[in-house]
Amino acid sequence: MSYLVGIDIGGTFTDCAIVDRAGRLLTTKVPSTPQDFSRGMMDALDAGARALGLGLGQFCGDIAFLSHGTTVGTNTIIQKKGARVGLVTTRGHEDAIHIMRGSRGYGGRDIRKVVHFPETSKPVPIVPKRLIRGVSERVDCFGEIVVPLNEKEAEDAIGSLIAEGVQSIAICFLWSFRNPQHELQVKRLVQRMAPDVFVTCSVDIAPKWGEYERVTATALNAYLGPVMTGYLQKLDTSLQKLGYSHGLQIAQCGGGTVPVARAGEAPLLTLDSGPVSGVTASLFLGAAMGERNIITTDMGGTSFDVSIIHGGKPAYSFISNTGQYEYFLPKVDLQAIGAGGGSLARVHPETRTMTVGPDSAGAFPGPVCYSRGGTVPTVTDAQLVLGYLDPDNFAGGTMKLDRDAATAAIAKLGSEIGMSALECAAGICRIVELQMADVIRKVTVEKGFDPREFVLFAFGGAGPAHAGVFAAELGVRKVVIPQRKAASTWCAFGAAAADVLHIFEHTEIMPTPVPAARVNRNLELLEKQAKAMMAAEGIALARQRFEFSLDLRHKGQINEVEVLLPWKRLEANYEASLRRFFVERYEKLYGRGSALRGAQLEIVVCRLRARALTPRPKLVKAKNGSRSIPRDAARKPRSIQWESVRKTPVYDGEKLAIGNRVKGPAIVETSDTTVVVHPRRTLTVDTLGNFEITFK
Repeated sequence: MSYLVGIDIGGTFTDCAIVDRAGRLLTTKVPSTPQDFSRGMMDALDAGARALGLGLGQFCGDIAFLSHGTTVGTNTIIQKKGARVGLVTTRGHEDAIHIMRGSRGYGGRDIRKVVHFPETSKPVPIVPKRLIRGVSERVDCFGEIVVPLNEKEAEDAIGSLIAEGVQSIAICFLWSFRNPQHELQVKRLVQRMAPDVFVTCSVDIAPKWGEYERVTATALNAYLGPVMTGYLQKLDTSLQKLGYSHGLQIAQCGGGTVPVARAGEAPLLTLDSGPVSGVTASLFLGAAMGERNIITTDMGGTSFDVSIIHGGKPAYSFISNTGQYEYFLPKVDLQAIGAGGGSLARVHPETRTMTVGPDSAGAFPGPVCYSRGGTVPTVTDAQLVLGYLDPDNFAGGTMKLDRDAATAAIAKLGSEIGMSALECAAGICRIVELQMADVIRKVTVEKGFDPREFVLFAFGGAGPAHAGVFAAELGVRKVVIPQRKAASTWCAFGAAAADVLHIFEHTEIMPTPVPAARVNRNLELLEKQAKAMMAAEGIALARQRFEFSLDLRHKGQINEVEVLLPWKRLEANYEASLRRFFVERYEKLYGRGSALRGAQLEIVVCRLRARALTPRPKLVKAKNGSRSIPRDAARKPRSIQWESVRKTPVYDGEKLAIGNRVKGPAIVETSDTTVVVHPRRTLTVDTLGNFEITFK
């Protein structure tokens, strides 16, 4: 037997999804271990082995493909526990990383901080000024060397940084993406002078036009390098000792995986890789269901992450923001807010208002009901007080929840603004549901998409409990809770279902009309790089798939729009078709009539997404179904707060049969997920085993 295994480490739980050769899915969930995340991963693998009745070594030896989504990089930035970084840059441009952009990394993401901009501040520098060195060199915008690299200055700069005790060195020169010779020269000097120091060049991580975002990406990669390299090497060595021999894959933010060696060189790729795996899984399931327009919503213990899939393709973004640091990185577009099961609820008696999030109780101490020392009520506590959760059967019965403690904490909170415990708990859930509906509007309505044309996938441990409300707010066609109990471990399933992905970019500003041969030379160069990298990784030509795109803009603009190419190479008369694609995409984003149809365009970036197909899970549609709910699927009804408190039917979701329909109000429970079927909703088990919620 050989298994496909995906593991996703979240802020609260570490999830494991195991798919056998017949397509059967097994999931396990263990608490995350922030002190040492690798221990949490090994705990998840051990739990999976025990569920299969195997020893850990035997299980690892039987794994055909193992992919891992990790939050180590994200947590390193949030907790400011990265490496001591030195920066070598073009003389005279040492302060670019400190000057930042005028928005200081806010740029409309947090309206409170934009409105009160004078009260904001810049983040703690990734690289302090004393660890930045400028060296004499200059490449112009055409890639011509104007001032040769002064190697003596470069050696002195490297030597002084080593003397300062840096653990990694970032190298970023002006216009190096047009000619990387100087950066590569300095990289070789670092490797010769200090072979144990982590070194990264901007051309390897962000070969794009934009000095600040490029240097920030390079510095962040260096900041994460030693931490991630140590973590990944430790993990890879442990797995090899246990008998896993096929090469660990690491989930990346572009929507696929990279080999562990590449993740060690470019750890920046792993930021947000966990939530992106949920989008990958939704793409896979959407294709099986025939759904091409999907809103993905992932509500875990700490955050709520939203993305969209339109026409069978995920939405992409190219400028990311982590802790106010803006940087270039092609990735699946995700919007996140601090709204998870562990989000803390607080009241403000002077204004008689209540807020939920963005801070979270995390795994430790966790919600009050976990009995681990938490004192501030959370969304999970509110769900428990309302009756949504079974205190004796949480996380498959592995945890008991203290309902009395949660009720007391929420009653105390509500008393400050004249609310009962039930009123306060209902208010907490309503606030978080409206916050979630609002962020979904930002990725749909505000980007030219109509939510009524989409289905909504709700996953994560807490998402199915609230999806019926925020989906109704948006008017979506239906809600899908993927693969029943797999919903809470959907990102882990996505890691197991992901292809290997490498993204290559070439930046060169080319005003139209541009000869097709000039663009094609760049596309050929990218394909050559991709084939060389995949050959080095042992990936056969038959597994390789290439998708090309161009970033275009009106001449004079500073922001581009990505246009996916339906061809591998441009034909001589390509321009009319390309212009039509650009106008369609531009007006989808910015409104009908916003594009200047006859204006000159500029091609700025040529991009290649190179995929290597991997073994895929199998989803088999059931041929028969039944409307009759099995007797043993009914559980003991319990009192739940809707418009009023009333006895509500409860069902074991894992015993419901294909075709079963459950009319709300009702609760459907699996070992890992609670689905709340609100009044005037109906839950159906579809032929693939998903739960579908529709609205009257």
